[in-house]
Amino acid sequence: MSNLTKNIFWAIATLFAISFVFSMFADTAGAPEKLSLSQLAQKIAAGEVKEITVNGDDLVIKLQDGKPASAKKESEAGLTETFKNLGVEPAMLQRVNVSVQSQSGWQFWAGVLIPTLLPIILIGFFFWLMFRQARTGVNQAFSFGRSNIRLTTFDKEKITFKDVAGLKEAKEELVEIVDFLKNPKKFLDLGARIPRGVLLMGPPGTGKTLIARATAGESNVPFFHISASEFVEMFVGVGASRTRDAFTVAKKAAPAILFIDEIDAVGRQRGAGLGGGNDEREQTLNQILVELDGFDRDTRVIILAATNRPDILDPALLRPGRFDRRVVLDLPDLNDREAILKIHAREKTLAGAVDLRKVAVRTPGFSGADLANLMNEGAIFAARQNKKHISQDDLFSSVEKVLLGPERKSRAISPREKEITAYHEAGHALTAASLKDADPVHKISIISRGMAGGYTMKLPLEDQHLRTRQQFLADLAMMLGGYVSEKLMFGDISTGASSDLKEATHLARKLVTRYGMSEKLGPQTFGKTEELVFLGREIAVEKDYSEKVAAEIDHEVRSFISRARATAEKLLKTHKAALKAIATTLVEKETLEQEEFLAVLKPFKIKPVAA
Repeated sequence: MSNLTKNIFWAIATLFAISFVFSMFADTAGAPEKLSLSQLAQKIAAGEVKEITVNGDDLVIKLQDGKPASAKKESEAGLTETFKNLGVEPAMLQRVNVSVQSQSGWQFWAGVLIPTLLPIILIGFFFWLMFRQARTGVNQAFSFGRSNIRLTTFDKEKITFKDVAGLKEAKEELVEIVDFLKNPKKFLDLGARIPRGVLLMGPPGTGKTLIARATAGESNVPFFHISASEFVEMFVGVGASRTRDAFTVAKKAAPAILFIDEIDAVGRQRGAGLGGGNDEREQTLNQILVELDGFDRDTRVIILAATNRPDILDPALLRPGRFDRRVVLDLPDLNDREAILKIHAREKTLAGAVDLRKVAVRTPGFSGADLANLMNEGAIFAARQNKKHISQDDLFSSVEKVLLGPERKSRAISPREKEITAYHEAGHALTAASLKDADPVHKISIISRGMAGGYTMKLPLEDQHLRTRQQFLADLAMMLGGYVSEKLMFGDISTGASSDLKEATHLARKLVTRYGMSEKLGPQTFGKTEELVFLGREIAVEKDYSEKVAAEIDHEVRSFISRARATAEKLLKTHKAALKAIATTLVEKETLEQEEFLAVLKPFKIKPVAA
């Protein structure tokens, strides 16, 4: 509204400026001579006036020489009487052509009304702007406590459980919710009470929002969704008001589903943060608890909530009668990843030779969102190369881009650095291929990606939820393979192994303090982690052991690292010729796929057990 006022002001100022400029030019372009009545009478007596036109009180004069002039007559008296009083003889006046021109009606009323009404109109317009702005502020004040709840309809695109790959157990849990929304009578007749709240728990990207939409689509009911962070404002009481409004809207549309995303924004444990009992977030949580208790037994409104951190939620939120049904969404396994890739490949043009199973094998730990991003990156990569179809290599490249970042082919490195990187990665790959408990190597590259100068991709053939001590020891040896290879071939080490050493040290310490895999210290954990509820992060590790035990822990960590280093040294010294062959091939080709890597190993009678 302030911009509109400024525009009006500048428009009026511009009009005044234009009028002023035109008036200046008009005055300088031969304006008629202004005469007084005495001067006009003298000119009439001298016979210099040819014609006088009377227009109201204005006299338009034309002199004998053709020049224009103007004068004003008395408003009350007539023109003839005026000149008679000024001593003009009637005979001289008769020589002048006098005509009377009547003033038009619009000019008269315009001259009367415009000076009077224009200020009133402008003042009224500015008052209207002020009152309109005031009304807008009042309306905002009244709507401030309303929730920004959004209704999703499935008229155009209806999502059902068929559109959600994997998550078999989660679907089975939610089928009961769908059945209740469709046929509540059979539950109520038996005295059964359907859960009022269902908490969807799982890592980011596992499809919590998607499966909530699919539940609404299967039920064919209105789907209201809102983020928990939208409840909370800096003004006290707004969050509670918006909570009441959201639940009221959902009840009016029953049967319906109300989905609250990221409920941990307001549902964190009370009494553990800032603000005490008057904290706005806690008031909002209290209101959510009251609303959940306030549902009638036959209320056909189901509250679905999603969170990545169920461990920090308030216990009152999880008690029976509120969010008493918890559905866990895990990261997809191999078969689920393949099914998810097929769903995201529906609208993409794939080459006939594309095997999505191989892509699924290379993506352990990927969530559904990661897989969707992978397929999109593959399509972008193919389009950038002006291809008509997405090839298998495009998808493999997108896997590496999602994991490590884009290729940095323009990064200039010297032949010496290239050789060091090749031996480093060859050491990783050969160590992994020589250990029976290590995961198989899928690819080796000395092309920089992201922050990595090179990388060795080793992935399990199947998803693993448990790992043994021998597998961890093989991982440690593989991590130190690059370090040992540099030391063996060049007699020196570089900074390229810094990340490997960091990861190896971290893993060795977890083997001792968290997994109880130290033979000397035995099956025992050390250290208690404390978390800050508001941030959900570790802020301290409480030492529940003595300084003597701390020294023993450090000794065991060094022992794990030393044994892994010794294992890698033994393997690489034994197969030094194979190490040189791998590094030489890497310098030439820069990238080795699994088949090419196995072909290099074949002459040396090295066959990885997992391959």
